[in-house]
Amino acid sequence: MYKGLLLIILVLAVSGCTSNHHSRHGANHSGSGDVIIDTQGVDMQQYHQDMGDCQSFAAQVPVAEKATTTAVGGAVLGGVLGAIVGNSSTAAKGAGVGAVTGGLKGTSSGYRERDRVVKNCLRGRGYRVLN
Repeated sequence: MYKGLLLIILVLAVSGCTSNHHSRHGANHSGSGDVIIDTQGVDMQQYHQDMGDCQSFAAQVPVAEKATTTAVGGAVLGGVLGAIVGNSSTAAKGAGVGAVTGGLKGTSSGYRERDRVVKNCLRGRGYRVLN
């Protein structure tokens, strides 16, 4: 059971770290992904300022909280399923696998939401987002 709890803590720590990784432009990755815009007639200096603003809005999406919530849900579900099909050892392993899987799913979901926020923000500012 302690291994399952340790895995949950590890997932939470990793998900907290992933919310601070950087994009290829060196800016805080808050959802910019690989946004492709039609640059015809675009003032690129203004675009970079707008992109920074949009990334700030996207940073409000709680990626770590989404990872935590889904990790806990995955741990509970995995533990219950493990207990049904086996014993306490199987339940602990199921909880650990569920926590890791849930944490990864929540983190991925959070970053996809950040990408949507950035793209919607840029569209709202008049850019033609192509992807």
